[in-house]
Formats: sequence, structure tokens, C-alpha cells
Amino acid sequence: MDQGIVRNNKSLNRYELDADGATAFADYRLAPGKVIITHTETPRPLRGRGIASKLVQGALEQIRADGLKVVAGCGFVVDYLEKHPEFADVAA
Repeated sequence: MDQGIVRNNKSLNRYELDADGATAFADYRLAPGKVIITHTETPRPLRGRGIASKLVQGALEQIRADGLKVVAGCGFVVDYLEKHPEFADVAA
């Protein structure tokens, strides 16, 4: 499985992760001190392989490193935060 690293595509307001020639992404919008993740999408051929989880983990690590908080505006991120208490400090 060919996976890259999560990058913040600021021009499109989304975090991206390339895998096997496709790109999973998490759209966001910014608010003062916060990143609101509004939608995550994983291309069909990549589903069921943990790609979305790796994407969200990488996004949360970057948000933490930037000293910001995350607002989970989509169900996948809500579920991820519930399952990963190690990111409780990042949740707004």
C-alpha cells in the first residue's frame, strides 16, 4: 500500500493524503483559534483500509502543532475523537 504523508492544502482548505494514486481529503474552514473539519472523503478504492483514520490523525497532529483546536463538523471526525482520547486536548 503506497501512502504518503498528510499535507495541509491551504489553497483548497483541506488536509490531503495520497494513497495508491488517489487522494483522501478532509475539508475545513478556519475560525479564530479553531479548525472546523466539515467533511471527510475517501475515494471508493481506498475505503476499508484505515486511510481516513490516518488522514484525520495527521490533520489533528498538525492542528495540535499549530496550537489550534479542532471542531468536529462531520461524523467521522466525531467518531475518531471518541475512539482516540489521546486527542482530547485538541478538541474544542
